[in-house]
Amino acid sequence: MLDELRARVLEANLEIVRRGLVLYTFGNASGIDRTTGMVAIKPSGVPYEAMTAADMVVSDLHGRIIEGDLKPSSDLATHLELYRAFPSIGGVVHTHSEFATAWAQAKREIPPFGTTHADYFYGPVPVTEELSAEEIQGDYVLNTGKAIVRRFRNLDPDAVPGVLVAGHAPFAWGRDPMDAAYHGFVLEAVARMAYYTATLNAEGGGVSQALLDRHYFRKHGAKATYGQGGGKN
Repeated sequence: MLDELRARVLEANLEIVRRGLVLYTFGNASGIDRTTGMVAIKPSGVPYEAMTAADMVVSDLHGRIIEGDLKPSSDLATHLELYRAFPSIGGVVHTHSEFATAWAQAKREIPPFGTTHADYFYGPVPVTEELSAEEIQGDYVLNTGKAIVRRFRNLDPDAVPGVLVAGHAPFAWGRDPMDAAYHGFVLEAVARMAYYTATLNAEGGGVSQALLDRHYFRKHGAKATYGQGGGKN
């Protein structure tokens, strides 16, 4: 079971490279087996082209290393906090993709300007509050995860599968590692379109609630109509 998890996590890490979301080693993907509570994640600082499934580091939900000879990603504690707080997710991706990171650095949420956004995010892509000096000087990586969880106190992480960490970069998640990678790519795409939209029309108000509902729910939920069997893809 751990071999399968490692293989799926490796593929998600390679996918975010293929999709142009990662520069050098600036990014990571992880996955969780909810039956055992085991989490596999990319090793820290290892070039993607050199990685194998066996290189993925396995920990429990408390960060204790179970298997792996390499150090886990430095973002492990953030991933674990998300898995503990959002029990429906099965994969997490963190990148420094260009446009989503620009919105994060500007400390601006991404408004739902159009139907492409509405197909995947039911409302704005939120931005966290800035971490305090004490949080940064303390357990910074864990506190990053806690800041994300606080921002989602009144939001559904399944309906909004991504976030911008203020001054930092995006995180995205999904039902499994590849779904998380998929949402990471879509987040970058809508961030790019939103940047151009805001540049062309700074006063643009975004889609109406009716259009947001129409596009989001045609791809999500029990009554989804998109595709051959319903669903988002």
